Amino acid sequence: MFSDSNTQTTSKYLVLRKDELEKIRPVIQVRNLVKNYGEVEAVKGISFNVKRGEIFGILGPNGAGKTTTLEIIETILPKTSGEVIIDGFDIDIYSNHVKKIIGVQLQHAGFLPHLTLYELISLFSDIYNTKIDAKKLLKSVNLWNKANSTTDELSSGQRQRFSVALTLVSDPVIVFLDEPTTGLDPQARHNLWDIILGMKDKGKTIVMTTHYMDEAETLCDRIAIMDSGRIIEINTAQGFIEKLVAKGFSRPQPKFGATLEDVFLDLTGKKLRD
Repeated sequence: MFSDSNTQTTSKYLVLRKDELEKIRPVIQVRNLVKNYGEVEAVKGISFNVKRGEIFGILGPNGAGKTTTLEIIETILPKTSGEVIIDGFDIDIYSNHVKKIIGVQLQHAGFLPHLTLYELISLFSDIYNTKIDAKKLLKSVNLWNKANSTTDELSSGQRQRFSVALTLVSDPVIVFLDEPTTGLDPQARHNLWDIILGMKDKGKTIVMTTHYMDEAETLCDRIAIMDSGRIIEINTAQGFIEKLVAKGFSRPQPKFGATLEDVFLDLTGKKLRD
């Protein structure tokens, strides 16, 4: 028979063990995921894990299956076959719970145009049945001065930042961003990068797609490269580059030690031009 002290020690050990397992278990597990549209196979049996607290990028040309993959994980699209586990929950069984622990970036078309930013945050707070400091949230994306504006009155960069802010209303475990900086000027891009990195610093796991290689290299801890519905390889940016160089790849050295974007930001500054 175990004594009370032994039972307490065992229980404490099991709790610690559970916490340790939570930290090392992938927060997203995708296994043999398939999505068909009629006879077209858009996603062809892909598998990957996303680690807790990392920024995971999915890169690929148009039509590679990136957005389809994200929308299945987000429980927006039904899958044809395969398995998706989010923070330990199978999306087929616990889809309602999964919706509560993820944040999905809305495109501009998803906003209600007659509501102000402050009112939209309040609405989303009611939907998620949570309390949120709207002022603090808007300040975090440099939009407090636009609290009484509608989204139609915002610049493209402001709308992108606001769409990211809305993903945080429910304090999600995982945030999904689909090409978050497309069409933005250099200042707005770099500002949004800082916001995304700030989300990671607060413990969020971020899954994002992008067409910008410098963005993926700057932000992503690991990158999955997709093409024609398949994941070709998963690696770090440095790992990809080192493998390519090891194959004998080389290119002429740049003439200068900076890029034209570096010059642009030096001359015009990094301050937002909202």
